[in-house]
Amino acid sequence: MALKSFLKQTSVKVLSDPRTQALMQDERFTKAMMKAIQVRQQAQDVFEQRVEEVAESLNIVTKNELKELKRNLKKMERELQRTKAELDAAKKAAAAKE
Repeated sequence: MALKSFLKQTSVKVLSDPRTQALMQDERFTKAMMKAIQVRQQAQDVFEQRVEEVAESLNIVTKNELKELKRNLKKMERELQRTKAELDAAKKAAAAKE
């Protein structure tokens, strides 16, 4: 936690500096920052795509496939619970008729 506290204090100090505030108001700087963020996101997307291609070629399960499997499993578990509840209700109804 000491590192987190240090980083927080340092960032507050840097952001309160008048030079930083002036820099943040400079349109050229803000455009450059936005471009840097976009380039980083594009690089991340390309990297993830390449990883997925390599995983597919090596027949390895990808993160997206695992997410889909988890979603399907949860759906099946809900359906199973609903079916069990319906079966229990049918058993109780049959027992009540007897």
